[in-house]
Amino acid sequence: MDHAKPDVQSRHWRSARTITALILREMSTTYGRSPGGYFWAIAEPAAGIALLSIVFSYAFRAPAIGNSFPVFYATGFLPFMLYLDLSKKIANSIAFSRPLLMYPAVSYVDAIIARLIVNLATHVMVFIIVVWALITFFDPQVILDHQAIILSLALAAMLALGVGVMNCLLISLFPVWESVWSIVNRPMFVISGVIFAFGDIPQPLRDWLWFNPLVHVIGQMRAGFYPTYDGSYVSPAYVLGVALVTLAAGLALLRLLRRAILGDA
Repeated sequence: MDHAKPDVQSRHWRSARTITALILREMSTTYGRSPGGYFWAIAEPAAGIALLSIVFSYAFRAPAIGNSFPVFYATGFLPFMLYLDLSKKIANSIAFSRPLLMYPAVSYVDAIIARLIVNLATHVMVFIIVVWALITFFDPQVILDHQAIILSLALAAMLALGVGVMNCLLISLFPVWESVWSIVNRPMFVISGVIFAFGDIPQPLRDWLWFNPLVHVIGQMRAGFYPTYDGSYVSPAYVLGVALVTLAAGLALLRLLRRAILGDA
């Protein structure tokens, strides 16, 4: 009994060191080898928001909410991209770190945690920079509700983690699933409320789209920017439930099928 606690602490310390090493590797390979590095992480969403703003400003006199096209589309585009990119990165955690998983000290959970930390931190940094730039240069007269914004980002991250872990399992077992999921996921940009306000969708389509968790994530984000926005349809509990169910199922099956997936690594 006396040796149990030091053994647990030792395992936790080794796991922390492993995750730190994987984080440094992730930062080096993802952003350190390409020209511009982190610049492209900011430029990509900025260009996407600019393109949406230019296109729709010619079609409509004003955005669905507020007085600024860039801010309206940023409140949809940024949380959506956080979910999309983070879930993809987590889904490929085992494939990305497979050579290192041959070592007993490195587990698939370490690989998932490392990818989560690096890419979530990157997207939060990008979110802060882009929102600051939009508010500074466009003066959209928004009133920020920081708690609502943080909740939206947290829900997007949890959903990405759950979906990413489940897809990590499916891609490891069936590599073709990555292509299938990519095709299935393409309409999500349109049906998640990025380019429109949820309240503007006619019935009965609105009731069906309510079951898309990203609708709630984006609605929560817009409630954090627009005090008069009716976000009564948003259910953080529903998003969290979907995230936790997929996460728990994915982790349980990864543990059960570890030998088949990693080849006794």
